[in-house]
Amino acid sequence: MISRRTFLGASAAALAVPALARLSASAQTPETFRLALVNNSGSNTAFAYVTGLSGGKPLFVRPNGSSYYPPSPGAPVTPLPEDCSIPLGGQGSTTTVSVPRMYGARIYVVTGEKLSFFVNPGPHVVHPSFLNTGDPNFARNWTFAEFTFNEAELFANISYVDFVAAPLGLSLRTASGKTETVPGLPAGALGSLVTRLEEQAGRDGAPWGSLVQRAGGQPLRAMSAHYKAGEFGNYLGGYVDEVWNKYRGTDLKVDTQASFGVLTGRVGGDGQLRLGSEGFAKPSTADIFSCDSGPFSLGGASDLRKALIPRLAAALNRTTLLANADQPNGEKPDQFYRTPATNHYARIVHELLPDNRGYAFPYDDVTATGGPDFSGAVRAGDPDVLTVTVKSLR
Repeated sequence: MISRRTFLGASAAALAVPALARLSASAQTPETFRLALVNNSGSNTAFAYVTGLSGGKPLFVRPNGSSYYPPSPGAPVTPLPEDCSIPLGGQGSTTTVSVPRMYGARIYVVTGEKLSFFVNPGPHVVHPSFLNTGDPNFARNWTFAEFTFNEAELFANISYVDFVAAPLGLSLRTASGKTETVPGLPAGALGSLVTRLEEQAGRDGAPWGSLVQRAGGQPLRAMSAHYKAGEFGNYLGGYVDEVWNKYRGTDLKVDTQASFGVLTGRVGGDGQLRLGSEGFAKPSTADIFSCDSGPFSLGGASDLRKALIPRLAAALNRTTLLANADQPNGEKPDQFYRTPATNHYARIVHELLPDNRGYAFPYDDVTATGGPDFSGAVRAGDPDVLTVTVKSLR
């Protein structure tokens, strides 16, 4: 299984190997695909930006489909020299642009006014920030989808790993006439999310309400819990203790869904959960919410560990690891997020999704072999048109 994080963060060459395994030896994607941008935002003033990497260099797609490679500036945080915004038509209109191969890419959409992009020496693009209140984009209504388009396939997804803002929908039509759709959150879903987060804060006293960012007194976006992990302290500590205590005397099976097969392990006398040659210390709440720190850090990890981390992290975010000793094949979606202390941000996002598909944490695509698809992803080796529909924030 290719995770969203691996697929979007790896180089085009690295990505081609697993993807090409699913295609014939002669199969190759076209040089470009068509991106159709549907403005259902409720605003007649909207702009899109398409930016990513090609050959290790950042590029932007101009409205005419040509590529702009920003030069390396002489100073940090230099304004992008060229306006690469793609103006969208009025409410209900569709704007189409041709997109070349690139990886680690994003499709930004903003309403009301344009986004501000900057470049650091390298060059390295400084993307809009939802964490820096001093960023000129902070109070603007923007959102994004992610994609990688290489010689093997186009992979695109809707992500709520960072935050929920104006909802997007995805639809990918292939050259062979097939269509795959991810509807995404409905228009105005942010309001429901904010209400439920605040209700959850009232129930358990955890700072779920602090995930909400506002502009002009109105909710603008709701962040994933890992951006406020410090405020949650040891929120999941009791659950993790129960899990570790259980597997001191009970076997845990983890199917790596890779060449390593199924591993069986227990918590040893050193307090580490042992699976094959790998040991995992108890993760903190912050480790679980981020999926990429403490025992879940990918830095220097072996291939086996990289296969185990997503499955353990997913089971802890969904708080199913205590009840299900057969991961992830024994998982039942109706049992996700059922414990009092859980990733309630992810729970509520999935409750609001019409088809339960969308990344609410980095490894939200972990599923049983042959099980349902929880990711908000579309992919094809013969892409023709990727339609991105931007919906109203409120």
